[in-house]
Amino acid sequence: MALSRGWSGLWRTCCMLTPRPPPLLPAAVRPQSTVSGDPVPRTSLSRPPWPQQRSPVPEEELRGRHAAVVSAVNQRILRRDFGRLFAVVHFAGRQWKVTDEDLILIENHVEADCGERIRMEKVLLVGAEDFTLIGRPLLGKELVRVEATVLEKTESWPKIHMVFRKRHRFQRKKIIQQPQTVLRINSIQLVPSLT
Repeated sequence: MALSRGWSGLWRTCCMLTPRPPPLLPAAVRPQSTVSGDPVPRTSLSRPPWPQQRSPVPEEELRGRHAAVVSAVNQRILRRDFGRLFAVVHFAGRQWKVTDEDLILIENHVEADCGERIRMEKVLLVGAEDFTLIGRPLLGKELVRVEATVLEKTESWPKIHMVFRKRHRFQRKKIIQQPQTVLRINSIQLVPSLT
């Protein structure tokens, strides 16, 4: 009977007669990181194999050092003897390192008119000669103030985007002009309000 069905029928019959081994690890028993309650999977990067190192310096002394550094930076900001400031700001989808009187060419349209002053609120970092304040991810608006003036609004020089396929009588030509805005950084001001 098996021969009358052909080779495929014979193969199917033989496969049904031989027992199949059970799967190695069923999906219902497999441990999941979300099921175990641990959001981070256990790897050598999340939990290193060596024991947790304790700091030889007591925690009270670390707090004292932190308070001393914060008070020293606040005093420098209050006396204004830190030199020239620089800042890293996030504006128009990019990050810019700026100082006073810098010119920035932004390849984007800014809503302000020419001559208007704007404030850059996304400040990532402010630094001087002796100290640097790093935000996590941003510094507070009450701590630092970066102001700029819109000098010029124009368009870029025309860029030609050409697509040509030989032997198909196909060509496409597109002229791209990107709006541009020139900003001048007026001032970077710090307030001594570190905690």
